[in-house]
Amino acid sequence: MYIYKRKAQYHETDQMGIIHHSNYVKWMEEARVAFLDHVGLGYGKVEGLGIASPVVAISVEYKKPVLFGDEVEVRVKVQKYSGAVMEFSYELYNLTRGEICTRASSRHCFLKENIVVSLKRELPELDRLMTDYMTEQDKEGM
Repeated sequence: MYIYKRKAQYHETDQMGIIHHSNYVKWMEEARVAFLDHVGLGYGKVEGLGIASPVVAISVEYKKPVLFGDEVEVRVKVQKYSGAVMEFSYELYNLTRGEICTRASSRHCFLKENIVVSLKRELPELDRLMTDYMTEQDKEGM
């Protein structure tokens, strides 16, 4: 599991004074991008090699609100990786209030010239980074 921390900003609140629901998806993306950089599979690197990784599905379950100034931990875990598809789970934990505020997931594919490809064939060195990470994650029981 990878942990990304951030503080809820005033400009992210809605008229009710809570973080607007759309911002949680942005926070998930921030955490996912940081995680991928961490494992050596950063968007800039991959896109520089001609591969895009769009979101093809997303699901968000809001449990508790986050307020301006709250500190949030976004816990990112790779649920599945096949070379062509990568699925993430997210748990947004409000450190200020000591509670889970959101659970979510996202699914991504890999595209080259708008055609779905497998990293196993297109970029085997990057596929190895991800498979090594998944193996390590399994060893740690995550």
